[in-house]
Amino acid sequence: MKFVALISGGKDSFYSIMECLRNGHELAGCAHLSPRKQTQSKGKDEEESYMYQTAASECIPTLVQECLGVPLIIRECVGRSKNTSLVYDHVEKSDEVEDEVEDLFELLSEIKRTFPSVEGISSGAILSTYQRTRIESVCGRLGFTPLGYMWRMGPQRDLLECMLKDGIEAVLVKVASPPGLIPQKHLNKSLGQLHYGGVFDRLKDKFDFHICGEGGEYETLVLDCPIFRKKLVLTDVEI
Repeated sequence: MKFVALISGGKDSFYSIMECLRNGHELAGCAHLSPRKQTQSKGKDEEESYMYQTAASECIPTLVQECLGVPLIIRECVGRSKNTSLVYDHVEKSDEVEDEVEDLFELLSEIKRTFPSVEGISSGAILSTYQRTRIESVCGRLGFTPLGYMWRMGPQRDLLECMLKDGIEAVLVKVASPPGLIPQKHLNKSLGQLHYGGVFDRLKDKFDFHICGEGGEYETLVLDCPIFRKKLVLTDVEI
């Protein structure tokens, strides 16, 4: 089956592509919802999303088109997290600001027009029922098959170990779990460095930390993996 991958730039979405390829599917391209453009009068909280990773979004074109070497469709996310119930119920459009899930609907509609032979949509959902049900809802409305090979794939420690052993190289680009992870100390550190150094295990024992970051503890940016043609090199990093 030909598929398009929903990607954030992080470890989960790229490892999901690897799993799809491992299961015999063919990657036709990638799609990304970028954070809404900010105005000077609005604060950084506007970037937060219940559904989508926003950190390091500016790296996506390079990651997909140069490193992965496939076409990319980008759409700006202009909606908000309005319906925050576990299951998403679509309502007809109104004059009010749409739910951010409808941005995903518009993105996948563009995929359907651009890649008429594509049947599947992959995502990196691991434990978030909130995220999975929304992706499934949009896929169902458009006739796509959702591909979620990582869904409840196993204990998070084992899954992260598999990602690292299978060649995922990524760094932390956002942390949100004080006093566990600290921006000045842990941003731009590699997943391998933190995992094999025992940092994640200590935080799990002390704070019930989600080792794969499924509680929003951290977000990552993939620099290299076996399906890349080129490695992403960060030459200018601001913390």
